[in-house]
Amino acid sequence: MKSIPRKNSEELDLHALRVFDTLFRERSLTRAAEVLNTQQPALSKTLARLRRYFDDALFVRVSLHMEPTAKALQLEEPVRVLLEGMRQLGNERARFNAAESERTFNVFTTDAGVIVLLPEIIERLISEAPGVRLRAAQVGLSDLHAALEAGEIDLAIGEFPQLVRGIRRQKLFSGRHMSILRKDHPRLGVDPERSEFVAEQHIFITVSGTGHPHQVAERLLEEQLPPSNVIAHVPSFTAAAILAKHTDAVATMPGPIAVVLASDLDMQFVSTPIKLPAFEISQYWHERFDRDPGNQWLRMIFNAQFGSGKKQQGHGS
Repeated sequence: MKSIPRKNSEELDLHALRVFDTLFRERSLTRAAEVLNTQQPALSKTLARLRRYFDDALFVRVSLHMEPTAKALQLEEPVRVLLEGMRQLGNERARFNAAESERTFNVFTTDAGVIVLLPEIIERLISEAPGVRLRAAQVGLSDLHAALEAGEIDLAIGEFPQLVRGIRRQKLFSGRHMSILRKDHPRLGVDPERSEFVAEQHIFITVSGTGHPHQVAERLLEEQLPPSNVIAHVPSFTAAAILAKHTDAVATMPGPIAVVLASDLDMQFVSTPIKLPAFEISQYWHERFDRDPGNQWLRMIFNAQFGSGKKQQGHGS
């Protein structure tokens, strides 16, 4: 691994290296300024200082992006390692005091995750960490890895098989899909036969934000049901449940959210008589923040509430 040159070392500071690291990841002065919460002219001045120090352009404009030069590619690893070392040194002396913290954590999860997980977590925060805030942040699935790496998202909760490189994962629980319908349905009981289930009208929840497990389940359902029996496609689990409540239609969704919505909307949930794959819900974070005290605390809260083999209705083990 090549090292950062020692000449003019007094001209380099951690802020300059953070600017380099952020530009390398964002490939845009505008986005880098937003991430660092600074003005673009100030960022440009720091970039000019870095260019003089390394005697290299470092980043050149290609179309709408700032692409790294060969020198910048060479520097990326030593800069990242140095910054990570400094962050860990800070963490060694820092302690997260949940009772006094006013930190806002950004959590990425699906529609189902917001409804099933966050109420219990928020209730616990009000009791144990009244100044801490949670923000259900939304990014495209293709941008989720970069957002975790940059620290823009603290935790992702769900099933995201595309998150691999540099990502840590902890299983919380597993489960299966269930179906939700209005009480006193004229034809379906609590344990419907497959033929009865297929003959009913169905509502599909089809948006990318529903998460990978539901998309797989819905494709399998679509193969089993007559197209004429799918009466609506809606963008959220809540919308599907409300529509089912006011019709005789059936909405199939992950078991934990079926249980919550059935309770809140005075409906019933039943076993889905078509075999659908089980899903596994985990929490994901980037290895850069594995030892961050606040991130560790937040992971502990989610795991204590939903993981560690706890059994809840609609969940597996």
